Amino acid sequence: MSGPVERLRLWLAQELHLGAIVRALVVIGPLVIAYLLSGEPALVNLCLLTVSLLIPALKLRLSPAAVIVQYLVIVATFALLFLAAPIPPLFVVLSAVTGFMAAAVTRFGTLMRTLGNWVFIPAVYLALDIREGALGEAALWQAGVLLGLSPVGLALVCAVQALDGRRRTLERSEIFGPPSGDWLVPAVATAAAVFAAALLVEMFDIREGQWLIWSAASVVVGDLSASTGKLKLRAMGALVGAPLGLLIGLVLPVSDVGYSFCVLGAMLTLIAFSRYVIGFGARCFFIALAAAFAGTGSGIATERVENVLIGGAFGLVAVALAEIARPPRRPRPERPAAL
Repeated sequence: MSGPVERLRLWLAQELHLGAIVRALVVIGPLVIAYLLSGEPALVNLCLLTVSLLIPALKLRLSPAAVIVQYLVIVATFALLFLAAPIPPLFVVLSAVTGFMAAAVTRFGTLMRTLGNWVFIPAVYLALDIREGALGEAALWQAGVLLGLSPVGLALVCAVQALDGRRRTLERSEIFGPPSGDWLVPAVATAAAVFAAALLVEMFDIREGQWLIWSAASVVVGDLSASTGKLKLRAMGALVGAPLGLLIGLVLPVSDVGYSFCVLGAMLTLIAFSRYVIGFGARCFFIALAAAFAGTGSGIATERVENVLIGGAFGLVAVALAEIARPPRRPRPERPAAL
């Protein structure tokens, strides 16, 4: 009997980040419960903002002071994109600039791409999500409520970091990694992919356009081979997870409890799994299932798959063009043999 139990324990330890899951539950759980009790939609958006602070805090073992700096950058970037959203040309350009900066920070440390991504993701997602869900004064009210509540999420993450026994004082180079000497080409490719994706979203008024925009940026992870591999994983996850969530949702009634559970599940998938394809597939599953519980229709599963594939295609084209335009590297001169 101990054999199967031990194998299960080892499998769970290998596939799941159990410590991160516990910390995420401590941070996100109260927000989901508050949403269930109050029905305030800004609390769902607050979950994304909060987990966006938690992920780099855990991965890079950031101090509470560093988390506060990231929070301020996210809030400022969100406000800028949100105010620009009603002006499509301005929003497209600012999205591309934000994508560029998210990749360009690797100039100061390769691991800073984690921080860059988790500024870009919540800023773009929340700006488009709030603008799509409400208009005019209603959208401004939702954005204001989110910003007003955002210190709660910041406080929860800082409290976890302050009490986290794993955090230790590290040198800057240990936290952020060595500077990247090849940061410009990926940054330009990211900006180009985001620009094309955001332009498509604005031209055709694509629903859930934030998925398409992030998918374009997400696959810019290196050379064309690595980017193609990333897109394959995202496509597999979307093609399995979204339809599965849709099929299960078809037989379930509209439910606030079910929706809240799916919100929690989707947030946990951002941090819970060792393998990217499993985490992304689970996230697509919970998003499609959440739509069913919310009674918003089955089209969201199709939109998720389409946006992942179209955005990823933009990313691949941008990487391919960047590789063509990349200046050839000069061979390093050989050193004379040691005497």
